[in-house]
Amino acid sequence: MPPRPSRNQDRALITAGRLLYPKVGAAGLTIRQVAEAAGVNIGMFHYHFKTREAFLQAVLQSIYEDMFARLPMPPAKAPMPEATATQVLRAGLMTLGGFVREHRSFLARLLADAANGDPVVRAFIGTNFPRHFDLVGSVIAAGQASGELRKMPVPQAIAFCAGAISLPLLAVGALIDVGAIPKSGAKVLETSVLSESAVEQRIDLVLVALANPEAGAKTKAPRKTSKKARP
Repeated sequence: MPPRPSRNQDRALITAGRLLYPKVGAAGLTIRQVAEAAGVNIGMFHYHFKTREAFLQAVLQSIYEDMFARLPMPPAKAPMPEATATQVLRAGLMTLGGFVREHRSFLARLLADAANGDPVVRAFIGTNFPRHFDLVGSVIAAGQASGELRKMPVPQAIAFCAGAISLPLLAVGALIDVGAIPKSGAKVLETSVLSESAVEQRIDLVLVALANPEAGAKTKAPRKTSKKARP
């Protein structure tokens, strides 16, 4: 029996797909193009992935799993149970914000392909996006239960996080990428909106907004009142 082809070839194909997908999208990703970029013959592509659709799914999944593996666990399951829900939420939002920032062009292409009705992309989003939404939601729910975070519907809190942290990266980034903003303005936005420090600042603002104001009031010590001496 001939030896099984090296797994290095399927990794090379996945790496090539990850680089090509943001540029060409699902419709433009061809087997020949991927094989040439990876330095692998087309026969090996079919050996490892069988179809273009299965390959596209593998490419998308590999990018998502890299991010999901870095997300912190909810407080109840965390190896450091002394971490507060707010601390775990901050770590999770930093991971998600960093992922969106790093893979901005990938996510923009992904959403465009989903809007265009690509079945592989739509199935991928439907299967995987609930995973990190559920994880973040469980942390928010734990924070609400402990009194750290203000009571509100968890989906509303998740939407607020996404709108404040990820949406500026995607929207402003897209405007810069298509040249809709002059270079001088783009430089300002890259520093003030798209930079790592800007993302971190928005996360801190989100945590302030989600914090339970009553929790802070309860921790304040009562003010001492001095009694006037009788004459």
